Amino acid sequence: MWTLIFLIFLSLVLGIGAWLFFIWAVKSGQYDDPEGPKYRMMDDDDDEHGTSA
Repeated sequence: MWTLIFLIFLSLVLGIGAWLFFIWAVKSGQYDDPEGPKYRMMDDDDDEHGTSA
């Protein structure tokens, strides 16, 4: 019986730890768009400066 209680407690602790790690990763920007900067580099930004033809 104690083994079952220990395993339930251990699974709760590991689950909460994984959830907190996921929240930390999201808030620190680990899941930001890695593809965006290379496409923004190729955008034509002449319209922003008003120098378009």
